[in-house]
Amino acid sequence: MWLTTKTQENLHIKRKDHLARVFKPGEIIGALMAIEKKVFFNLKHYEYGEAFFGSYKGMRYRLAREPLENVVFTPVEQRNPESRLMATVWPEPYSYHDTEDEKKISEKFEITEEGFDAAIAWINEQYESNEW
Repeated sequence: MWLTTKTQENLHIKRKDHLARVFKPGEIIGALMAIEKKVFFNLKHYEYGEAFFGSYKGMRYRLAREPLENVVFTPVEQRNPESRLMATVWPEPYSYHDTEDEKKISEKFEITEEGFDAAIAWINEQYESNEW
Protein backbone atom coordinates (compact mmCIF):
# COMPACT_ATOMS: atom_id res chain seq x y z
CA MET A 1 0.00 0.00 0.00
CA TRP A 2 1.14 3.54 -0.72
CA LEU A 3 1.52 5.88 2.23
CA THR A 4 1.47 9.63 2.04
CA THR A 5 2.62 12.13 4.60
CA LYS A 6 2.19 15.83 4.26
CA THR A 7 4.49 18.36 5.84
CA GLN A 8 3.94 22.07 5.72
CA GLU A 9 6.08 22.34 2.60
CA ASN A 10 6.00 18.93 0.89
CA LEU A 11 3.98 15.80 0.14
CA HIS A 12 5.95 12.57 0.63
CA ILE A 13 4.77 9.52 -1.28
CA LYS A 14 6.20 6.21 -0.01
CA ARG A 15 5.78 2.53 -0.64
CA LYS A 16 6.64 0.62 2.51
CA ASP A 17 10.06 2.00 3.56
CA HIS A 18 11.04 3.34 0.15
CA LEU A 19 10.51 7.05 -0.51
CA ALA A 20 9.21 7.17 -4.07
CA ARG A 21 9.00 10.92 -4.53
CA VAL A 22 8.73 14.21 -2.65
CA PHE A 23 6.45 16.79 -4.23
CA LYS A 24 6.37 20.50 -3.55
CA PRO A 25 2.88 22.11 -3.40
CA GLY A 26 1.33 22.14 -6.88
CA GLU A 27 4.14 20.11 -8.43
CA ILE A 28 2.25 16.82 -8.42
CA ILE A 29 -0.05 18.09 -11.17
CA GLY A 30 2.83 19.51 -13.14
CA ALA A 31 4.48 18.41 -16.33
CA LEU A 32 6.43 15.57 -14.66
CA MET A 33 3.47 13.24 -14.96
CA ALA A 34 2.22 11.77 -18.21
CA ILE A 35 -1.35 11.57 -16.88
CA GLU A 36 -2.14 14.77 -15.01
CA LYS A 37 -4.55 15.18 -12.10
CA LYS A 38 -6.76 17.50 -14.15
CA VAL A 39 -7.68 14.52 -16.38
CA PHE A 40 -9.50 12.83 -13.48
CA PHE A 41 -12.79 13.76 -11.88
CA ASN A 42 -12.36 15.49 -8.52
CA LEU A 43 -12.26 13.36 -5.37
CA LYS A 44 -15.92 14.09 -4.52
CA HIS A 45 -17.01 12.28 -7.71
CA TYR A 46 -15.95 8.91 -6.32
CA GLU A 47 -18.47 9.24 -3.46
CA TYR A 48 -21.21 8.64 -6.07
CA GLY A 49 -20.02 5.07 -6.60
CA GLU A 50 -18.82 5.60 -10.14
CA ALA A 51 -15.45 4.68 -11.56
CA PHE A 52 -13.25 6.82 -13.79
CA PHE A 53 -11.73 5.11 -16.83
CA GLY A 54 -8.96 6.33 -19.12
CA SER A 55 -6.16 5.20 -21.39
CA TYR A 56 -2.70 6.42 -22.22
CA LYS A 57 -0.41 5.09 -24.97
CA GLY A 58 -1.37 1.41 -24.70
CA MET A 59 -2.24 1.37 -20.99
CA ARG A 60 -5.79 1.54 -19.68
CA TYR A 61 -6.59 2.64 -16.15
CA ARG A 62 -9.47 2.82 -13.69
CA LEU A 63 -9.86 4.75 -10.44
CA ALA A 64 -12.78 3.96 -8.14
CA ARG A 65 -13.91 3.83 -4.55
CA GLU A 66 -13.86 0.25 -3.28
CA PRO A 67 -16.33 -1.04 -2.43
CA LEU A 68 -18.05 0.67 -5.33
CA GLU A 69 -21.05 2.24 -3.60
CA ASN A 70 -22.84 5.57 -3.54
CA VAL A 71 -22.06 7.19 -0.17
CA VAL A 72 -22.71 10.82 -1.05
CA PHE A 73 -25.69 11.02 1.34
CA THR A 74 -24.16 8.79 4.02
CA PRO A 75 -22.66 10.73 6.94
CA VAL A 76 -18.87 10.39 7.01
CA GLU A 77 -18.92 8.70 10.44
CA GLN A 78 -21.28 5.99 9.09
CA ARG A 79 -19.18 5.12 6.03
CA ASN A 80 -17.17 1.93 5.82
CA PRO A 81 -13.76 2.73 7.36
CA GLU A 82 -12.17 0.02 5.18
CA SER A 83 -13.12 1.83 1.93
CA ARG A 84 -10.21 2.89 -0.26
CA LEU A 85 -9.53 4.36 -3.66
CA MET A 86 -8.40 1.56 -5.93
CA ALA A 87 -6.30 2.29 -8.99
CA THR A 88 -6.05 -0.42 -11.63
CA VAL A 89 -4.02 -0.58 -14.85
CA TRP A 90 -4.06 -3.12 -17.68
CA PRO A 91 -2.92 -3.36 -21.32
CA GLU A 92 -5.13 -2.26 -24.19
CA PRO A 93 -7.24 -3.04 -26.19
CA TYR A 94 -9.99 -4.46 -23.99
CA SER A 95 -12.23 -2.81 -21.42
CA TYR A 96 -11.92 -3.38 -17.67
CA HIS A 97 -14.69 -5.97 -17.69
CA ASP A 98 -13.41 -7.78 -20.79
CA THR A 99 -9.80 -8.10 -19.57
CA GLU A 100 -8.70 -11.13 -17.54
CA ASP A 101 -7.94 -10.32 -13.90
CA GLU A 102 -4.42 -11.77 -14.32
CA LYS A 103 -3.56 -8.89 -16.68
CA LYS A 104 -4.68 -6.19 -14.22
CA ILE A 105 -2.47 -4.56 -11.59
CA SER A 106 -4.21 -2.79 -8.69
CA GLU A 107 -3.22 -0.78 -5.63
CA LYS A 108 -5.31 0.77 -2.86
CA PHE A 109 -5.01 4.29 -1.45
CA GLU A 110 -6.58 6.37 1.29
CA ILE A 111 -9.67 8.37 0.31
CA THR A 112 -8.06 11.74 0.88
CA GLU A 113 -6.53 14.36 -1.41
CA GLU A 114 -3.12 12.94 -0.54
CA GLY A 115 -4.31 9.41 -1.38
CA PHE A 116 -5.83 10.71 -4.62
CA ASP A 117 -2.49 12.31 -5.54
CA ALA A 118 -0.65 9.09 -4.63
CA ALA A 119 -3.04 7.02 -6.81
CA ILE A 120 -2.35 9.26 -9.81
CA ALA A 121 1.40 9.07 -9.15
CA TRP A 122 1.13 5.26 -8.95
CA ILE A 123 -0.74 5.07 -12.27
CA ASN A 124 2.01 7.15 -13.85
CA GLU A 125 4.68 4.96 -12.27
CA GLN A 126 2.99 1.88 -13.75
CA TYR A 127 3.07 3.45 -17.19
CA GLU A 128 6.78 4.25 -16.89
CA SER A 129 7.80 0.89 -15.41
CA ASN A 130 5.96 -1.48 -17.79
CA GLU A 131 5.86 -2.20 -21.51
CA TRP A 132 2.48 -1.14 -22.83
